[in-house]
Amino acid sequence: MKILLMLSVVPDTTSKINFTDNDTRFDSTGIQWVINPHDEFSLTRAMQLKEKHGGELHVVHVGPSINEPVIRKTLAIGADKAFRIDTVPADSYYTAVQLAEFLKAKHYDLILSGRESIDYNGGMVPGLVAAMTGIKFVNAVIGLEIEGDQATVAREIEGGKETLQTSLPVILAGQKGLVKEEELRIPNMRGIMMARRKPLEVLQPAEAPVKTQYLKFEKPPQKSAVKLVDKDHLDELIDLLHNEAKVI
Repeated sequence: MKILLMLSVVPDTTSKINFTDNDTRFDSTGIQWVINPHDEFSLTRAMQLKEKHGGELHVVHVGPSINEPVIRKTLAIGADKAFRIDTVPADSYYTAVQLAEFLKAKHYDLILSGRESIDYNGGMVPGLVAAMTGIKFVNAVIGLEIEGDQATVAREIEGGKETLQTSLPVILAGQKGLVKEEELRIPNMRGIMMARRKPLEVLQPAEAPVKTQYLKFEKPPQKSAVKLVDKDHLDELIDLLHNEAKVI
């Protein structure tokens, strides 16, 4: 079985976020980059399937060379080969074109990604890639089993979950629940040493338009100070909840 992970690299959630050029550009100064958390669940499930069925696990990422240490981390966890498409992922459409052109030149039985990246939360790339390549697509995946050329997929829907069966190849966008959090893989020393010898191939980008222009970024407003209300002043509490917080 040949498995591909479409990897997104995002800022660590502990990073301090700032913007430049009149708040029209994200400031990457001092940012610690990590594997997109949704992708981590897909990566771990891919490793489990590789260990069960055999085959190879490849990783493809659209991004600059600064992201190579994060790509190498996937190799240290157990991926066999990585590809980096050497361009800045300007928007979801542009990124999807790069990944779709990559897939058109290769064959994979199973293509995994995260449901969305946690920085822009667009949630569009996996579906766009599926539409551009004609490969079947299931989103919000929380369960996956493979038997032969059939995939049994559980996905989250409003109010519950849905179980589907489809033939390979298929693109699946995973999320929390696809594996248990305690099953998530971290590199060990042996994996880190082996990752240095695994191939990371740099590819040139395809021609594609950028369809999105960022006009302005804004940070969430600062949280206001906490107001303490004496337990004997219930009328004041109700007034604050109704007229200020507007929650009742």
